[in-house]
Amino acid sequence: MNDSLFNLKFNEDGLIPAIVQSSETGRVLMMAWMNAESLALTIETGESVFFSRSRQEIWHKGATSGNTQKVHKIEADCDADTLLLTVTESGPACHTNADSCFDASTIFSAGEEDLG
Repeated sequence: MNDSLFNLKFNEDGLIPAIVQSSETGRVLMMAWMNAESLALTIETGESVFFSRSRQEIWHKGATSGNTQKVHKIEADCDADTLLLTVTESGPACHTNADSCFDASTIFSAGEEDLG
């Protein structure tokens, strides 16, 4: 795959952040990193494939847990330095078994009375 075809801006480590969103609920499920190879594999397989910075290797989401993500769409943001993957998940997105990696803690929340 030719990265320049998409004009994507990978960081100095050759990575680009990928935000994963549920196609059913619109909820943000997780954030992970992709390199050119994992992006190409995602497009080729139709399932999310990322790059693990800690293990320095490609990982197919759900390969061991079975909680794969079928990718429906990949979009780049206006700066072409972040990706948004819209997926149908086949189980929890987080390694903690939570539906979303953002179920862990809330740093700030405007009360319902502040929203209207």
